[in-house]
Amino acid sequence: MKLANYVTGKWIDGDGEGQALYNAVNGDLVANASTLGLDFKGILEYGRTTGSPTLRKMTFHERGRMLRALALHLMAQKEKFYNISYKTGATRADSWIDIEGGIGNLFSNASLRRKLPDETFCLDGDTIGLSKGGTFVGQHILLPKEGVAIHINAFNFPVWGMLEKIAVNLLAGVAAVVKPASITCYLTQAVVSEIISSGILPNGALQLLCGSAGDILDHVTSQDVITFTGSASTGLKLKAHPRVMNENVPFNLEADSLNCVVLGEDVTPGKPEWDIFIKEVRKEMTAKAGQKCTAIRRIFAPENRMEEVWTAIAKALSQTSIGNPENEKVRMGALAGQSQRDEVKGQVQKLLACSQIIYGSLDSVELIDADAVKGAFMSPLLLLNNEPFSGEPSHNVEAFGPVSTIMPYKNIDEAIALSKKGKGSLCTSIITADEKIARDYVIGAGSFHGRILILNNDCAKESTGHGSPLPLLVHGGPGRAGGGEEMGGLRGVKHYMQRTAIQGSPTMLTAITNVYQPGGKQTEEVQHPFQKYFDDLKVGETLITGKRTVTEADIINFANISWDHFYAHVDHTSLEGTIFEKPVAHGYFILSAAAGLFVDGKKGPVLLNYGLEECRFTKPVYAGSTIGVRLTVKEKISQEVKDENDVPKGIVKWYVEVYDELNETVAVATILTMVRRRAVGAPDR
Repeated sequence: MKLANYVTGKWIDGDGEGQALYNAVNGDLVANASTLGLDFKGILEYGRTTGSPTLRKMTFHERGRMLRALALHLMAQKEKFYNISYKTGATRADSWIDIEGGIGNLFSNASLRRKLPDETFCLDGDTIGLSKGGTFVGQHILLPKEGVAIHINAFNFPVWGMLEKIAVNLLAGVAAVVKPASITCYLTQAVVSEIISSGILPNGALQLLCGSAGDILDHVTSQDVITFTGSASTGLKLKAHPRVMNENVPFNLEADSLNCVVLGEDVTPGKPEWDIFIKEVRKEMTAKAGQKCTAIRRIFAPENRMEEVWTAIAKALSQTSIGNPENEKVRMGALAGQSQRDEVKGQVQKLLACSQIIYGSLDSVELIDADAVKGAFMSPLLLLNNEPFSGEPSHNVEAFGPVSTIMPYKNIDEAIALSKKGKGSLCTSIITADEKIARDYVIGAGSFHGRILILNNDCAKESTGHGSPLPLLVHGGPGRAGGGEEMGGLRGVKHYMQRTAIQGSPTMLTAITNVYQPGGKQTEEVQHPFQKYFDDLKVGETLITGKRTVTEADIINFANISWDHFYAHVDHTSLEGTIFEKPVAHGYFILSAAAGLFVDGKKGPVLLNYGLEECRFTKPVYAGSTIGVRLTVKEKISQEVKDENDVPKGIVKWYVEVYDELNETVAVATILTMVRRRAVGAPDR
């Protein structure tokens, strides 16, 4: 069977026999993969001219709902993927990380729509004043790039690797071309087949290449984004491609790294952290047969605990059953293929230049329901390097399988120095109950690692573990790890968007961004804005209220009601050396008094006060001052109707300016209200 590629809106076989793909468990042929004869330039153009323009016309909320629908669809089909995943050598638990972890990325990114406007673009940061008179301001805006995302993925997570990346570029409004590693691409293809058949994504939003990437990099442009996951050497070669360099194409490199774990000096046998450490090391060595870019490759333990530590790890590894991943007794399956196993063994030989095997065998492995000759199985290997500062291979050579090296350290400074000898990693962990040790390690080692897990008994039960990148946290690392970032919530979305600084008058920027810019034109209407439906309110619409004079009685009464008797409000004798001339009104009284001025008490479309985003008290208000309010519609964010019983509604952000009798601002705030929308089909007012 030849795997078809999904490109230019149709399934197309590549020419020739293609690369043979084998079942990692029994060696049987699964399929052949080929991209020979495909028009890679045309594939990229199709994404740029068909998929990306459609996505750019959708708002963040529409894209987010699209991702959620896709996640629900794939979750309903997950058992199909599990059955295929066994052929990659993965156990059910391994496949859960890959399949449901990948789908979870879709759900997480879908939920980010609530942090974004119901627009095709978004703002980045606050308005910046550029002139003394306030008539010239600046604002950063983020717009979707007009190219495609090209994802060149590794073999170890054929589902997660694709879904965690496309979730982000699709939310940003950019189409994707996915090129998974050939050895396991048959699982990726099964997922893409379900995605395409669902009809949830617009045409051209997703294309799939099963086989070589051909000359695809010869046709990239500055509007494209390339991501690569795999070996550092291959990644650097691709990153240095002349076309990539000449076009300044954004290139995110996530390379396999020599991640490490440190056992704190405070942890001894019998403490809960001891068992947590042993369990974490065993899990990271054997999950996915050690084929994880985040797996623990280096283990650092206090030199006076070394034998106890490696003996306990060896005992835990001996209890890990290996074999056919479909057998419920098996806890570790096969490597992705025999070529991968051979590569791992070759790397182990390099590590043995400064280490020795203290658990496991290079030549034999005890299996359940499997054949060691036909399948790509391997024993977990624990190596010992007693001279970590001189044994360089332990810090330079990665065996991408169930292989780790344990090394001693004398104190926390040595542990930090050893962690840095990996020259940059995706993640590191420290297991300790000592807060000072944890702080010293994070501050000392943090600049060399993309993520740090501080693990102890307080969080162990709910911790996702050393090797689990999470969609709302960045995944990547410096140096050897590639110097890139993926995921990270909104941070990841911004990688696929162009940040542009726009400058102009506040009124012009308000019109462009659909977010009120302070100092912009304010329009008054006869009807009170609290009597208007969400649909009828306009950004820039302003209510200018009546005024109120603050009295000493107001200040005293608010102090008694709130029980806020801070000296500056109530004590005339304690003001020497302060900025206050006499007892000052409470800031929260000013805000409350402002609400009293702008709120319309009659029942209307406003459902409730939703909260306060920001508030500043900019000038003292004393008894005798007179305050007024300008209440302006700053931004509108529609909300989804969850079910037939839900009320159609949206969130309105109001810019509140409180000023005194000198027309000087005394307080500014952004408040939020939940406002009813018109029912579908309701007549306009």
